[in-house]
Amino acid sequence: MFETRGFNLFMAFVCYQLLISAYYFQYVEGMEPCPLCIFQRIGVALVGVWFLLKGIHNPKAGSGWNIFYASLGLLSAIAGGIVSGRHVYLQNLPEGQIPACGPALDYLVDMLPVSEVISTVLAGDGDCAKVSWNFWGISMPSWVLMFFIVAAILNIWSIYRHLKPSRRIF
Repeated sequence: MFETRGFNLFMAFVCYQLLISAYYFQYVEGMEPCPLCIFQRIGVALVGVWFLLKGIHNPKAGSGWNIFYASLGLLSAIAGGIVSGRHVYLQNLPEGQIPACGPALDYLVDMLPVSEVISTVLAGDGDCAKVSWNFWGISMPSWVLMFFIVAAILNIWSIYRHLKPSRRIF
């Protein structure tokens, strides 16, 4: 079931809906995203791209393409999960340990090399520690972290399924 074209396209649609929701909160509700939020959006988009490509391509069982798409999807989910995990960590810090607010992401991108932008963003700031929305007591980055965990599990399962030796008896 998890290897069908329909399921992969459904997961790509889920990623699309997560991004639409993020833009809704930004442009309709007026919630400005912090740099970690923007990096999480990139992670969701990458996971969605790999599900979409796998759904469009629909490789046959036993094809190396299944492992290729699942591996890239897994790497994207892990990277996004690291960013989401860092964001959740910052949101749960005690008041005195929250980092000071830093410059905006567009300023960082204009002034610093990519490696320094990534390290600065992952360090987080006071904006990242603020919980401005939650559903059932769970913050937005926590929901996104749960999504990345599910996406990683699905991709691990796909890799395992296509790497395990056949158990056919002749």
